[in-house]
Amino acid sequence: MTAEHQPRRDEDQAEFSEEQASLLKITLGPLIWAGHFVICYGLVAVTCAKDWDIATIRAGLLGFSGAALLAIAWVGWTSWRQWNPRETGDFVNRRGRSEDRHHFLGHAAFLLSIIAVIGVIFVSLPLVMLDSCR
Repeated sequence: MTAEHQPRRDEDQAEFSEEQASLLKITLGPLIWAGHFVICYGLVAVTCAKDWDIATIRAGLLGFSGAALLAIAWVGWTSWRQWNPRETGDFVNRRGRSEDRHHFLGHAAFLLSIIAVIGVIFVSLPLVMLDSCR
């Protein structure tokens, strides 16, 4: 018969802070996408309403889109490393251990990062394809 290890208080706190960071990582990719969406569409709407120079705004927003893509790529990369399917060889994590939950949160954050990248690209397409507000 094996006795189950009861975690110490400092082990519990370390695990909680790790999982708290994982939960933040899950929300970060979609949050960047949502902020990008609001800023792009809002600034283009104000630019067209105030009749500002759309070419300058478009160039700035394309640079902002590139920065958003880089930020989401960084979140995706750190999530991939947290998921760790190459070293563990376990893509599914069927067991309910805390390590499996940690890997699952990395997996979920990685997949949400992929969706966020697609979202940023689709929000940026009108900046590339349209010439003016009219």
